[in-house]
Amino acid sequence: MYNLLAYIKHLDGRNEEALECLQQAEESLQQEHSDQAEVRNLVTWGNYAWVYYHLGRLPEAQAYVDKVKRVCEKFSNPFSLECTELDTEEGWARLKCGNSQIKRAIVCFEKALEKHPHDPEFASGLAIARHRESECPAPLNVTKLLCEAVELNPDNMYVKLLLALKLQQMNNAKGEKLVEEFLEKSPYDASVLQQAAKFYRNGGDQDKAIELLERASGMLPNNTRLHYIIGTCYKDKVFKIVCGNNKMCQESDNVLQYQIEQGIDHLKKADNRNLSKVNLHLAFLHGIAGKYKEAEHYFQREFEKELPPLAKQNLHLVYGNFQLYQMRCEDDAIHHYMEGIKINIESYRRIQMKKKLHDIAKRRISKNRTDSQALQILEFLQQQNEQI
Repeated sequence: MYNLLAYIKHLDGRNEEALECLQQAEESLQQEHSDQAEVRNLVTWGNYAWVYYHLGRLPEAQAYVDKVKRVCEKFSNPFSLECTELDTEEGWARLKCGNSQIKRAIVCFEKALEKHPHDPEFASGLAIARHRESECPAPLNVTKLLCEAVELNPDNMYVKLLLALKLQQMNNAKGEKLVEEFLEKSPYDASVLQQAAKFYRNGGDQDKAIELLERASGMLPNNTRLHYIIGTCYKDKVFKIVCGNNKMCQESDNVLQYQIEQGIDHLKKADNRNLSKVNLHLAFLHGIAGKYKEAEHYFQREFEKELPPLAKQNLHLVYGNFQLYQMRCEDDAIHHYMEGIKINIESYRRIQMKKKLHDIAKRRISKNRTDSQALQILEFLQQQNEQI
């Protein structure tokens, strides 16, 4: 992590601070891997060489190049070195650099495990990489990898929580026991708290998820991703209340208002993530609060974007619903449902819009069999090869 932070500071032009991070990386490696310090430090020394080179301090850069060369000569040759420690360092680095690097990270950890099949760190790395690559429901081999990693490294709570999530997908009650074990230890790791929150959110316990996410946000107050997830949890709670057909008492009105305010507050803090869902969630919450001007603002922000077809289709559906149910403007709703259906990609959203148009036309014709707009809707649906 110190090496990665050094790289980020270097990209930001803060090379002196990058050197400080590399010094911290070197010190932490000495503490954690004193028996492998030379090999493990190759990455850090290489980074030192590059930073000094960019600073124009060529003698220092050459000194670190020479240190790397001496270690390579000692273990292999002066130009390269094949070893499990470097494979693992590369694997962890790639894991931290996004989904595009997952496949290469898997290769790195698999190479390391070929030589040391029972190493807890290598097993954990492979399990985490495979978990990120996998799709729901979890393939059995990923669950097996996570189980093996937990057996080899029972103190790694992050891996335990990944296993809990996989077991949850398989309706295995053991997952909850793993999460409860984690919570008993009062963790102070934001990434692990997020995984525990995900477990409760998947299980429908939004309140517990919010509690854990807010603890994580307290550690990382400027993390926009955390604010986005918390805001989405509040939005889901509001949606459940509004669409639950429950008669609202004054107390529940106050609860709803609080949840709307919290959702808006967190989503606004996440606004610079430039996610379509941020705008749509903010539009929804403002609409429920009766702040239609603000809701319209976030919808129009979304319409101004160049969106892929499915996202555009979804936007027409959501905005059409807003016009129909909140603005009570059926003509505008009809227009947007039609525009969404014209995006000729079959999806659940397209089916929904067709059904809404059919229901509107059916209701209008029941009142007036010669309703011109209702007849136009039916003609439009027929042209779209509607099968209702």
